[in-house]
Amino acid sequence: MRQTNVIRVGTVAAVLLALGAAGAAPPASAQSLTDRFKSLFGGGSDDKGQQNLPANGGPPVDPTDGLSCPPVNIRAGASTYAVAAPGKQAVGNDVRYQASITKTARECSLNGAEITGKIGIQGRVVVGPAGAPATIDIPMRIAVVQGGIGEKVIATKAYRTTVQMTEEGSVPFTIVAEDMVYPVPAPGANADNYVFYIGFDPQALTPERPHGKKRK
Repeated sequence: MRQTNVIRVGTVAAVLLALGAAGAAPPASAQSLTDRFKSLFGGGSDDKGQQNLPANGGPPVDPTDGLSCPPVNIRAGASTYAVAAPGKQAVGNDVRYQASITKTARECSLNGAEITGKIGIQGRVVVGPAGAPATIDIPMRIAVVQGGIGEKVIATKAYRTTVQMTEEGSVPFTIVAEDMVYPVPAPGANADNYVFYIGFDPQALTPERPHGKKRK
């Protein structure tokens, strides 16, 4: 995952006070995604109907038995996303808004030789002194990384969601990524070294250039 150079807010008292009080995926409303976040990660999966019964009539077999679900870590330098007024830097009174991550959750399932990770991210957007627009796009990147000596990116995807700001000036947002698919670690690979890295990535808002065009 690319480490994003995010400019942090310096001494914006109003923003920091509000924070203390308190993909690409298609845009969705914060409320509906919050409910989805709770339904996915609010409690343990206890659906007895999903148990797999072996052919010999023995006890049910858990398909995720022995499956290691990587922890969720926030990439250093990508925990906040501050946006400034045009032509300005995101410091002091020039900050329009700042987003931060407040809560994460994850769930893994095994499907043949692949693992599907579901990662939930909750955060908050706070209006800065320069004033935020009515609609804000939140860019996020999630990556599956094998740690150790020399990190190795196994899979990475960009996500985004749109937030409608209110008069209160502090609005929650939620992103639920359900399609982080990566291969089951090969024999000998330490699956415990795997980690889901998340972080704000402004480049996720930039459309990708088309590939395969021939130069003239």
